Amino acid sequence: MNTTDPRLLAFERLLNIMDDLREKCPWDRKQTFESLRHLTIEETYELSDAILKNDLPEIKKELGDLMLHMVFYAKIGSETNAFDITDVMNGICEKLISRHPHIYGDVVVENEEDVKQNWEQLKLKEGNKSVLGGVPASMPSLVKASRMQDKAAQVGFDWPEINQVWEKVEEEMQEFKEAEGKDKEAEFGDLLFSLVNYARWLKINPDDALERTNIKFKKRFEAIEEYAKNQGKKMNDMTLEEMDVIWEEAKKTQP
Repeated sequence: MNTTDPRLLAFERLLNIMDDLREKCPWDRKQTFESLRHLTIEETYELSDAILKNDLPEIKKELGDLMLHMVFYAKIGSETNAFDITDVMNGICEKLISRHPHIYGDVVVENEEDVKQNWEQLKLKEGNKSVLGGVPASMPSLVKASRMQDKAAQVGFDWPEINQVWEKVEEEMQEFKEAEGKDKEAEFGDLLFSLVNYARWLKINPDDALERTNIKFKKRFEAIEEYAKNQGKKMNDMTLEEMDVIWEEAKKTQP
């Protein structure tokens, strides 16, 4: 091992700083797994925002914040002898080796799909009771739908042709149109689920696609707000036609 490897030196530096903070800083001493949880989720979303903006300096910053959280959890775990950073790192190394027999064994794969199928089969052999068992219950619904469909497809539960996937979307759309009362919500869920599946076939990440639309909507709506402010108007006093003119102008100047 190269003890002068800058990657190792930087990681050691972070570990030493974490030791200092846990010992000497009142805020850091007080933290628990539970208190850090919501902060970690927030940091993950901040990284997601930076990735969607393709803001490389911000991605680097947010990766650092997440790395700190990983080291923090490991430090807390070490204080009760549950696990430490060495256990964490060795654990992920062993999992990666066992999940990549086409690199560390004699399994032959042809493409990415073969790798994904092997991955799911290996997880079942390791004790997972269901292919869907690894999808977190607390995952946002849109992302969860995409992950469940992807995992199911890896074991053959999928439509043979993309036109059949679209026919399912049209079928669900018709059922949604015809539904009444409480059934309307259920049919809307089915329609969304079928659209997520169609996105998978098109190799579109539905969560990324929706978030990019959210960003566009926000920018264009804020353009209307800015116009109203500059004109000394309240948006409630503007007509829909006035707002639509500003919206269309914003579409021309904003991606």
